[in-house]
Amino acid sequence: MSIRVADVSRLLLDLPEVVEGTSYGMPSFLVNGHFLARFRDDDEVLVVRLSSIDDRDVLMQINPKAFFFTDHYRDYPAVLIRLADVPKKLLREVLNAAHKHAAAQRPKRKKK
Repeated sequence: MSIRVADVSRLLLDLPEVVEGTSYGMPSFLVNGHFLARFRDDDEVLVVRLSSIDDRDVLMQINPKAFFFTDHYRDYPAVLIRLADVPKKLLREVLNAAHKHAAAQRPKRKKK
């Protein structure tokens, strides 16, 4: 059963300091000004920034149907998640871990 976009948005926005904004001109979810996640592929896939590429590799071993990446993200600590294939509990765990990493970074300074 696919997780609805509204449910994923609520999971993200319920995390402390997460707001909707833009990253590279795309609607995104940010924490302290840092990219956390965004939808792509007609909202069927969620891109999530992780703490490391190793974390992505582990997720892909756990559930290769739900977690993947493209060449664009090969050298970037992010994972793509097929919402139709990820259990909600596992998605929540991934989002919590990604949030913890992003929230630990220094807030981005606002451009003047």
